[in-house]
Amino acid sequence: MRELAVDGIPVAVSCRVLKLSRQPYYRWLAAPVPEAEVNEAYRANALFDAHRDDPEFGYRYLADEAEAAGEPMAVRTAWRLCSDNAWFSAFGKARAKNGKKPGPPVHDDLCVVTDADGRVQHEFRATAVNELWLTDITEHWTDEGKLYMCAIKDVYSSRIVGYSIGARMKARLAVDALEMAVARRAGDVAGCVTHSDRGSQFRSKKFTRALERHGIIGSMGRVGAAGDNAAMESFFALLQKNVLDRRRWATRDQLRSAIVTWIERTYHRRRRQARLGRLTPVEYEAMIESPAVAA
Repeated sequence: MRELAVDGIPVAVSCRVLKLSRQPYYRWLAAPVPEAEVNEAYRANALFDAHRDDPEFGYRYLADEAEAAGEPMAVRTAWRLCSDNAWFSAFGKARAKNGKKPGPPVHDDLCVVTDADGRVQHEFRATAVNELWLTDITEHWTDEGKLYMCAIKDVYSSRIVGYSIGARMKARLAVDALEMAVARRAGDVAGCVTHSDRGSQFRSKKFTRALERHGIIGSMGRVGAAGDNAAMESFFALLQKNVLDRRRWATRDQLRSAIVTWIERTYHRRRRQARLGRLTPVEYEAMIESPAVAA
């Protein structure tokens, strides 16, 4: 109607032909988009970004993430926007409808091989440090609630080059573990392949951008398939046996401290591995690689 008016056609004529009232048109002309709708759009966008990065979060956690991004809102408002747009937690309503299929992989599976009989299987081998890393997330209960840990393992020496421990299983957990691994390896990681399953944390934009930033190549298997990441699962089995299941943990801090102590003091420096010639991961790297790499 505004374009027609510019061409010389009266608004009254356009409204009569289109069977519209003039008053709503003039109100829209004075304020094309109400301020309340603009504010709601910004809030919805912040909730959507948080839901895309961490699909497990319910609307309360999404509201916290939106507030951290500069879009505070009432919890009830977050619930309404999430409900209207069907942004449900992966552990909530979506799962009640037989769950959603896991999202598509964002990387090719670079660790799969075909044997002589034509069977497809995974092979995790490396001829040098920072050639192939494996990563996954485990969890354990404390009296304060669950504690999550993301770990990154160098296949060459079995060393845990990076890990992150927190109360929430979000994309930041995986990113922090990756950043620790890069820092521990002094940034010399370009071209390294990092293999994970198709968990949302590893498919998130935060994690994929971190991989790209450091020149790391992503590789992705199936969701929840322990056989696709058996070497990483073996480490978590050791952690479960030696730390997690040894006692009941009252606080997250107690369990976090026990995990870090076991990794750095026992697993890295005292636990000898047959695959490494009865050496520890730290000893193996020190003997095979240069002192700069093993530092």
